[in-house]
Order: sequence, then C-alpha cells, then structure tokens
Amino acid sequence: MAGQAVLTVGALSAAALDAASQFHHEWVGQVRQQAEQGADAVAIVMRPAPVDHTDWRRAAARDLARALAPVRVNVLSGSDEAAISATLTYLGNAPGVTGHYLPLHGN
Repeated sequence: MAGQAVLTVGALSAAALDAASQFHHEWVGQVRQQAEQGADAVAIVMRPAPVDHTDWRRAAARDLARALAPVRVNVLSGSDEAAISATLTYLGNAPGVTGHYLPLHGN
C-alpha cells in the first residue's frame, strides 16, 4: 500500500484532555496499522478545535512521526473541504514534511 493513507478522525470530546485521551485510545493504533501495512505517509484529518487542543495535537503529530519513521505522519484540522483536499495533495507530494500539526483556515 505505498502512498499516503488518510485517516479522518470522528468527533472528539470538547475538553482538550479528554479529547487527547480519546484520540490516543481510539486512533493511534489505526495510525500504526497504516504504517505496518506499508503506507509511506499517514495524514490524520481532524475537525477544528479550540486553541487549548493545539498542544496535544502538535505533540501527537511530532511523536507519531518520530515513532513511525521513516513513515511520515502529519495532523491537519479544518472544515473547508477544498483546503483539506489541497493540503492532502501537498502532503502526498512533500517527502520532507513530517511531524506537523496544520490547522487550516480556508483554501
């Protein structure tokens, strides 16, 4: 399965600490599974969240990228489908970009 896998995370808790716990419990295994199945990169798409979610999302992107290297891992969030699509295309063609949290604000 060479190429970029895209995981779209469903709704998470509104509370940052609870959302982080939920993400790690429900989604990290799926990210690892994509890497084990041969993905070159994993893009994790999340819904927008308040600023208090930024730190845990940034840490998740960074730590998953380090743990799964050479597989690239990036996390992006947004609600604008055109911006998400454009960013996924960019990430799929950017072999040096990994470990980033990218909050999107439109196209």
